[in-house]
Amino acid sequence: MINPELFYKELTRYNISCFTGVPDSLLKDFCAYITDCSKNHTICANEGNAVALACGHYLATQEPALVYMQNSGIGNIINPLLSLADKDVYNIPFLMLIGWRGEPGIKDEPQHKTQGRLTLKLLDTVGIKYEILNENFEEQVQKAVTYMKETKEPFALVARKGIFDKYELHNKQINTYEMTREQAIRNILKKLPQNSFIVSTTGYTSRELYEAREEHSHDFLTVGSMGHASSIALGIALSKPDKEIFCFDGDGALLMHMGAVPVIASKSLTNFKHIIFNNEAHDSVGAQPTASKYINFKCLYNNVFSVSSEKELLEILPDFIQINKTALLEIKVKCGARKDLGRPKESPIENKKLFMEKLND
Repeated sequence: MINPELFYKELTRYNISCFTGVPDSLLKDFCAYITDCSKNHTICANEGNAVALACGHYLATQEPALVYMQNSGIGNIINPLLSLADKDVYNIPFLMLIGWRGEPGIKDEPQHKTQGRLTLKLLDTVGIKYEILNENFEEQVQKAVTYMKETKEPFALVARKGIFDKYELHNKQINTYEMTREQAIRNILKKLPQNSFIVSTTGYTSRELYEAREEHSHDFLTVGSMGHASSIALGIALSKPDKEIFCFDGDGALLMHMGAVPVIASKSLTNFKHIIFNNEAHDSVGAQPTASKYINFKCLYNNVFSVSSEKELLEILPDFIQINKTALLEIKVKCGARKDLGRPKESPIENKKLFMEKLND
């Protein structure tokens, strides 16, 4: 295993001192360390933003940055990687640290299987040199730095599960909101119209929704494609104007593809409601902070409600649900989830089938 502090010091020895990316569960110990210890660390809304930031850093300093991500984030970096940093465009180097979710032979969630199987092939396809990170990281970092200096091209270190020693985030920006996300979900479910449908975002939100009720045919549990739940819900709402569609979203997910929001607002739907559970953190990957506290949610839609307590939620829910316009409800909640929180028993395909049958009933 690799000590996060030693890995960080090895990087800075070669003037890699700018760190940016999107937190990942496999990298959370290293991410926690740089959150505590680096003066130049930026958690971006999505991985493509992080690549662009790294390119800007290189233009200003002539030194490569480190861009960290889960392997699912490779999809978000393809455009800036190939049309900005590529050797045939601006030829800009940066070091990638990629968490290898779904590695073949390692048990993981279904949304990571294909991505994990194709991770190394994808890097080969886009022409990125890489090494699988191991205990000889000093030699690997030196090799990466030499390659980047000689070619001005990016290099990737692929991190397997458990490669980093544990490191607990000290500088946690814990909010003081009283309500848990699960409490909020259960309160909402008591008030929703009986034949309404929910599209829930990836992570704890979908797991808590699943455990909150026994019958799941009205719920589409988005297990991957972070940031796209609202667009999935929009596609349904546009095609089923007679159905009430609710999107259960998170602040990190909303930020990742925030451009979806003005598109939703432009449709002026009467059957779309957007609910944001805002805990100001990437909760399931180490509680790294998001930038959601810098957003004025009232700028996103014409009809916006915001609550930070159970009492306020119960008071506002009837008005929010009954309004005959697209609306957003921001619910400020505390970080964390139950340690015994379960996972859906049905496969994603089974969930899809049940949902589609009920939606088209």
